[in-house]
Amino acid sequence: MSNHLPVTEVAVGVDVARLVKTATDLIEVPSPTLSAGDAAERLESILQKDGFQVERPIADWPQAPAVVVRLDSGNPGKIMQFDTHLDTVHLPFVPPREEGGNLYGSGAADMKGGLACCVEALRILRELNCLPSGGVLLTAHDHHEGPWGDKRQAMALIREGYTGDAALFPEYLASHLPIAGRGMAIVEITVQRDGNPVHEVLRPDDLPDVLGTGIELARRLKDLGKEITTRTNPYSGHDSFFLGTINCGEIYNQAATECHLKGTRRWVDPGEEPTIRSEINQLLEEIASASNTRIDVEFRISGDAFQVDPDDAFVHAFQDAHSAICGATLPLAGKPFVDDGNVYSEFAGIPVLTHGPASTGAHTVFECVPISELVRATKVFALTAVGYCSQEEN
Repeated sequence: MSNHLPVTEVAVGVDVARLVKTATDLIEVPSPTLSAGDAAERLESILQKDGFQVERPIADWPQAPAVVVRLDSGNPGKIMQFDTHLDTVHLPFVPPREEGGNLYGSGAADMKGGLACCVEALRILRELNCLPSGGVLLTAHDHHEGPWGDKRQAMALIREGYTGDAALFPEYLASHLPIAGRGMAIVEITVQRDGNPVHEVLRPDDLPDVLGTGIELARRLKDLGKEITTRTNPYSGHDSFFLGTINCGEIYNQAATECHLKGTRRWVDPGEEPTIRSEINQLLEEIASASNTRIDVEFRISGDAFQVDPDDAFVHAFQDAHSAICGATLPLAGKPFVDDGNVYSEFAGIPVLTHGPASTGAHTVFECVPISELVRATKVFALTAVGYCSQEEN
């Protein structure tokens, strides 16, 4: 397939200044999760100036309707989707700055740089008129970053039919091609007792110890984490339980009434959420009974596990494009994090790939993307679309 890709035309078609300006224009609009409305309007303005017809589905979030653009070849065929998020994590805003061949600022790595690559790829495909069949769908939305967002816009877009036959997510992952990923739940546990906080020397001997119970619970969860490493996947690794925080009490000599634990449970096999809930609930019931405390748990599901057939046409189209631009295919491996690809795999039932410009500083105030990587990713994106849309429609 790679011999038929318009490699030279696409390479020449990248307008670097236009690409960098698009990324800069997006970065300069602050858009923490749940507040990406202004960024969505900026993206709409950019696309309209380019002559694209923009749709703005509310997608279950009237504060910031999603942004949708379609590029149609005019011939029946497969639809490749770029799904992107406009929101950034809740950190101090850093304005865009270009320096030393790099672009800095909030969202430069995660993922306004990648979004700019998708926009530039659409421009190139239209200007070259090189889509033989099918089309490309671009979707951009809020509500991606946890724990502030709950992925409701991605879910709504899927329910309302804004999906392709395959989807690419331009996150900051470029060293390998993830064809599998673990599911993840944020697990928040609260250990409680009746009564009020009390000075340590005044507490009754039989007063339930919420801190001691929390410590015992942490030990049991650590043991569980060791046990479940036997559940493995050749690409995405193994199941895990990670405990990140334990909080209890207001002062060193106070017997508190609550203890809070928070961590993550990740799994490699799709559809394991009910088993995982039952497993943890059973453990909590045992400890609550033994300690005479109440233990409540909240599971916040970020996404289910998934796997893509390594022989899928979408994988081949991407690898051909990457080889044409970079001289080699990428090794197949697992995705270390959860992104909206997990959601599209589970609820849209389509193959999903995550790949973007190699960036640094995601989820920090030091986000940085090399301009050369913006250019490289744009070329790969455009050629992947050409290759994938050349396939016969299902």
